[in-house]
Amino acid sequence: MTNNKTKAFDLTLFKRLLQYIKPYRAIFLGSLICVVGLAVFGAFRPKVLQVAIDEHIKPQEYDGFMFYIVAMLILLVLEVISQLLFIYLASVLGQSVVKDIRVKLYNHVLKFRMKYYDKSSVGVLITRTVTDMERIADIFGQGLFMIFSDVLKMVVVGCMMFYMNWKLSLIAFVTMPIVLFATKVFQKYMKRAFEEVRNEVSNLNSFVQERVTGMKILQLFTREATEYRKFKEINERHKKGWLKTVWYNSVFFPIAELLSSITLGTIIWVGGISVVFSGTASEGDLFAFIMFVPMLFRPLNQIANKFNTLQMGMVAADRVFKVLDTTSQIDDTGTALATHFKGDIELKQVRFSYVEDEEVLKGVDLKVKAGETIAIVGATGAGKSTIINLLNRFYDISSGTICIDGRNIKDFTLHSLRSQIAVVLQDVFLFADTILNNITLKNPNISEAEVIEAAKAIGIHDFISSLPNGYHYNVKERGAMLSSGQRQLISFLRAYVTNPSILILDEATSSVDSYSEQLIQDATDKITEGRTSIVIAHRLATVQQADQIIVMDAGEIVEKGTHSELLKVDNGYYRNLYEVQFLKAEAV
Repeated sequence: MTNNKTKAFDLTLFKRLLQYIKPYRAIFLGSLICVVGLAVFGAFRPKVLQVAIDEHIKPQEYDGFMFYIVAMLILLVLEVISQLLFIYLASVLGQSVVKDIRVKLYNHVLKFRMKYYDKSSVGVLITRTVTDMERIADIFGQGLFMIFSDVLKMVVVGCMMFYMNWKLSLIAFVTMPIVLFATKVFQKYMKRAFEEVRNEVSNLNSFVQERVTGMKILQLFTREATEYRKFKEINERHKKGWLKTVWYNSVFFPIAELLSSITLGTIIWVGGISVVFSGTASEGDLFAFIMFVPMLFRPLNQIANKFNTLQMGMVAADRVFKVLDTTSQIDDTGTALATHFKGDIELKQVRFSYVEDEEVLKGVDLKVKAGETIAIVGATGAGKSTIINLLNRFYDISSGTICIDGRNIKDFTLHSLRSQIAVVLQDVFLFADTILNNITLKNPNISEAEVIEAAKAIGIHDFISSLPNGYHYNVKERGAMLSSGQRQLISFLRAYVTNPSILILDEATSSVDSYSEQLIQDATDKITEGRTSIVIAHRLATVQQADQIIVMDAGEIVEKGTHSELLKVDNGYYRNLYEVQFLKAEAV
């Protein structure tokens, strides 16, 4: 089997790409008509010149000569119009196809399970969605149709040359196989070079994106010099990749130009001798062939150049389709719509592994009654947050069942299931947008008045109103204009306004000050009333009022009970944890 990396052109991939042209058949057809026009109008100009020279200039017969001047002008105008329309239509087609593929790709990526993102580079996904898409657009705007136009022009010019003077045509045709062979070799090596370039572009994007995001850490730990050296190494590899393409171009194009010049010189020499001595060629033939040779060889050079563009687009398309072919979606075959949950939750012998053969949950059994507030505590890595991830079906369990209101969560559609569960995470993510849009996430069913009312209810309306533009204050990327406590409050309000059936607070107070924590605690008391709530916390002061406390260790539930019940367990896990935190507080 031929390796795709060394094939000059992947026909299967190209056919798949052409499927996206179907909705734009009219534009495609218009482009083809313009391509034919370019070839025909361009090829007929030398023929008109030949007739004008042989029948009017040489015999000095000027009657009717103006007709050929006008004909040349009309052909030139038609060629220019065809060129303009072709460039426009091909670009429209390319951008339309890319828009469709980009939308499909983004929609596909939105449905990936969290496991995919755990293992994938953000920079690579950005490259696929943005940079690679532009290369695909170039296939239509600068690659595919330009190649077809050049090939058609060469065929028409070649036929016209052979029709006018087959002897002179043979001189041009003799060198064609050499150029075609060189073009094929050139294409093969250029594809390898472009794949290397695309790899290094992805690496560069990933590196820069990650370092810019983590700039504070780099500067805190004075890693600027080290990261600078790493960046230079990646940039050097990127430069070498591009230099390979430059080297192949610098070898191929001078050779092609040299063959074109030799062919033109030979035709002038042989044609001139024929005109002077044997009369097998006319002056008009000689002038026409001087025009024909560049028209024959220049498209061949351009085909190689445009094939570079086509190769880059094909490499990009291959990478994009690999993402589209990735099956990493959560199985969303449920048909039941979760319009509202009472809130009964049950886990039966739930087992789960992020990494194969390394269980995070080891047969967990848990029951939560509707309207109950439970707290899950334990050391880092005990499996607390994993339960939340599984409840939302960010991951699917290895074995066991998870039920809400007595029904397996897989029976519900993903959208309806998650719409009934609100989560406040420890690591708050805010978009570079207004506070209002970060709270509603542009949900048209949540009005600004409802947001303001909710903010007043949990006591943060005054804080938001004090900001410039209030609820329309832009918090910038990742909420950089707000403190960690303020971001947490916004995140809490985001969950509150959705009026969820089940509320989950995952370390929601771990990064806020005591004042903000009290605000959240007051709001928690309000929002959890009559609603099933799950609170995950290290700080036991926030979970003492829970109806039930679940203590986890190494993926298993080791203790259950209320705060007072668990404190009575001699040498209990919870009691030891509480005493350690209490003693620390006393010391402070």
